[in-house]
Amino acid sequence: MKVILARHAGACYGVQRALDMALAAASAGDGASTLGPLIHNPQVVADLERRGVRAVGGVEDAGDNPVIIRSHGVTPAVRRAVEERGLPLIDATCPHVARAQKAAAELARRCGRVVVVGEAGHPEVEGLVAHAREAGGEVCVAALPNDLPAHLDSPTGVVVQTTQTREALDAVTAALSARGVACEVKDTVCFATRQRQEAAAELAGKVDAIVVIGGRNSSNTTRLADICAAACPRTHHVEAPDEVDPAWFAGCSTVGVTAGASTPESQIAAVVERLEAL
Repeated sequence: MKVILARHAGACYGVQRALDMALAAASAGDGASTLGPLIHNPQVVADLERRGVRAVGGVEDAGDNPVIIRSHGVTPAVRRAVEERGLPLIDATCPHVARAQKAAAELARRCGRVVVVGEAGHPEVEGLVAHAREAGGEVCVAALPNDLPAHLDSPTGVVVQTTQTREALDAVTAALSARGVACEVKDTVCFATRQRQEAAAELAGKVDAIVVIGGRNSSNTTRLADICAAACPRTHHVEAPDEVDPAWFAGCSTVGVTAGASTPESQIAAVVERLEAL
């Protein structure tokens, strides 16, 4: 069985940057706390905890340790809480997320209303909403056109979660235009996310089965799995090599492999090795 890796797969710049910063904090030996999981990858989070970098639920749980802001970013209120406690701050917010936060605030100041295209409750989306509200905007979250409120005034600003698809953004903006709502759109979809989605779709259409590697709590990885499943019914989402079931590949001559932007190279290599050993 031939194993084919997608052209673009695995940890993006923002994730690798956050990992490098957390590992540097661990190497310093003083311990550190991340506000929530650094990235949506349970194996990485567990490894960091073994190294002395633990995920905590809030600033009050961080003790006197340095606080790492995770790649998804935080709300302005959380950042202020860290500063007010005088804790050392390590900002591992993905630069693309930081750009989206700035765009959300600017749109709120200019338009007064902001639609965040994304997954309600996701930490990045919560940060975008908070930045827009702090700038004085009325904010709603819409993953789909049906999520939009019944009435929106013009002008309305639109910003998008960095790991969303361009199609999701286009669907929401098209729905607003059909209502006659004038929009100012900031396309903040991350290029690395788009690369991985396009490469996964291309590969899924050429193989007998495909394995998607990454945390089940990772929105960008689950979105990759959905994209692959649309082109290849034999799509399997795993977090680790021991989850791979040989029965999945009965009769397969080719299997594709892709991975979410929160999946480090070591995890990809381990799954590929498992597949090649079948």
